[in-house]
Amino acid sequence: MIHAPRYTDRRALLLGGLLLAATLVLGILALGLGAVKTPAGDVVQVLLGRGDELTRQLVLELRAPRIVVALLTGAMFAASGAMMQGVIRNPLASPDIIGVGAGAGLAATLFLLAWPSAPPGGLPWAALAGAWAGFALVLLLSREWSGKAIQALHPVRLALVGVAVAAALGAVQQLVLVRAPDGLGAALSFLTGTVYGADAVRAARVLPWALVLLPAALLCSRTLDVLSLGEDLATSLGARVGAARLFCLAVAVALAGAAVTGAGILGFVGLLAPHLARLLVGARHARLLPLAMLLGAFLVLAADTLGRALLPPTEVPAGIFTTLVGAPYFLYLLRRTR
Repeated sequence: MIHAPRYTDRRALLLGGLLLAATLVLGILALGLGAVKTPAGDVVQVLLGRGDELTRQLVLELRAPRIVVALLTGAMFAASGAMMQGVIRNPLASPDIIGVGAGAGLAATLFLLAWPSAPPGGLPWAALAGAWAGFALVLLLSREWSGKAIQALHPVRLALVGVAVAAALGAVQQLVLVRAPDGLGAALSFLTGTVYGADAVRAARVLPWALVLLPAALLCSRTLDVLSLGEDLATSLGARVGAARLFCLAVAVALAGAAVTGAGILGFVGLLAPHLARLLVGARHARLLPLAMLLGAFLVLAADTLGRALLPPTEVPAGIFTTLVGAPYFLYLLRRTR
């Protein structure tokens, strides 16, 4: 007899603690990687407020912002994917698959081209507008606009339309970058799915959004559980389904839009992390969302660390590794949903 796993709060806390510890260890190792390698012991000394000035500058000023951006954007993409899957009730929903990430990336590119000297705080707002535009375009082409239809979007139709829209928007973005003035293309390289070159300015651009939106996602846990019951049952329980769905989608799209300004379009993080979390702790969002955030942060940090360590001094973008892992899983989900 096959017994289903028991999803309990204790199990979720244990797994979350183990994953957090693994992420901390990986973060310390990542702080020591680079053109000049720093032993893990020296990194720990710097984190404790010791160590020489050169090592402190190397670890805290050059490498730490990159680690922070990787962790924050990974958690934000994962939370966005988990919320989209919960609201739309579609296992194939994620920011990069349904056009949100591509729309945010294109809007951020156009914003920087039109206003190169813009303050850092303006970029996330442009990306947010683009994220909503990409999502609306997918819904339009799927011909699903009613409140009931948003909850019952056909998984394969949504995925195929989303992939097509994302590819089209990505092609426009590449064309814009090719036509960009000399030097500006390199400045926009982070939009291709990497945290390479992340500095304190980029970390400061992402951090406020993460501090607001990640707790907001956690506050939506109960609402997402109710929405997962179906519109009729949710309404009978007193939920204002339309408003709840719109608010959760707004948070999810904002998470993806802000994350794109930090790490570009990281493929399949918003798909993989929620599914892994669901396998480990079940579908209850109070357990699912925190673990998905930790998994997303770990996945992006691991991909970036591997990209730095694989072919030094050449760096492989983190998005390549997340896509290599996520694309086969996406095909598996397409096959399973027929």
